[in-house]
Amino acid sequence: MSPAPRRRSVLLATAAVTASATAPAVAATPVRHRASGPLVIGHRGAAGWRPEHTADAYAYAVRAGADWIEPDLVPTKDHVLVVRHENEIGGTTDVAGRPEFADRRTTRTVDGRAVTGWFTEDFTLRELRTLRTVERLPLVRNRNTVFDGRGRVMTFQEVIDLARRLSGESGRRIAVFPETKHPTYFRSIGLPLEEELIRVIRRNRLTARECVVQSFEPSSLHRIATARLGLPLWQALGTSGSPYGHAVTYRDMMSPAGLREIASYAQWIGPDKSSLVPPHTLLADAHAAGLKVGAYTFRAENQYLPAAHRRGAAPNDFGDAFAEYAFHYGQGVDAVVTDFPDIAVQAREGLRR
Repeated sequence: MSPAPRRRSVLLATAAVTASATAPAVAATPVRHRASGPLVIGHRGAAGWRPEHTADAYAYAVRAGADWIEPDLVPTKDHVLVVRHENEIGGTTDVAGRPEFADRRTTRTVDGRAVTGWFTEDFTLRELRTLRTVERLPLVRNRNTVFDGRGRVMTFQEVIDLARRLSGESGRRIAVFPETKHPTYFRSIGLPLEEELIRVIRRNRLTARECVVQSFEPSSLHRIATARLGLPLWQALGTSGSPYGHAVTYRDMMSPAGLREIASYAQWIGPDKSSLVPPHTLLADAHAAGLKVGAYTFRAENQYLPAAHRRGAAPNDFGDAFAEYAFHYGQGVDAVVTDFPDIAVQAREGLRR
């Protein structure tokens, strides 16, 4: 059997099992070996198989072999860091169906964009605890909606505790990879992220093997750097425009001069995977500047794959994700950020063999 059909058969078998609300077999037995090759980072846990930022999603990611798990950080009204993709939670919790919170629906301007919904900064932690989590992309990942209502909003502290427990279970050191979300906005409303993040890191005595901090906003990373925590920092990079509140563009940041500037305060860059495809020279330029490179976000559905790796016409069907991993692993990336850590780990194993 040729390599490409074999990869597709494994992938489709995994999808078929999960569609019946049973986790793929790879998650049933925790992966205990240390990583050899690029790091695999569970994007919001294993967001392809479970509603993102839930305990189930994080545990699934680690048991599938992820080396790091990624919590996005936003604050509550009482300034507790919780993990949600955005501070607007209408699409990731059941708040829209909760009459007691109907009057909390509002419109806020976040990073220059008007957003309407329910926002974490308008809820105390105790109030958020009453909400239940739901799948953010129900039309794309209908299989995950079976888990709607089964999880709750987690604090960053709870993710740290879970990572340490899962480290013990797996026999591997699992790092947390927090992202400061909309830090300029939150600082403007009196709920700065960095000071509270630094406090939690110090309280837990997180080491460089246990925590890497990321942000799209350089100013947020500079604030973390001044605390001298001894942790690696990761500069996330968009594909166009500028980090909010900054004059420098992402294009400038990805130039050789821009990369040297990033290397003065960070150890990693995190570009969109499309920025690493030739004729782009970003990967080589970043390595030349002494930076490691972690690409985002790898997914298995056709709509998120390059055209050459899609299978069939349905946008939500799985394509040949293995081929995309093989390309980027072959190019020499240092890490991948993925919604499907099990597939990324299997692809890495194939590369090693």
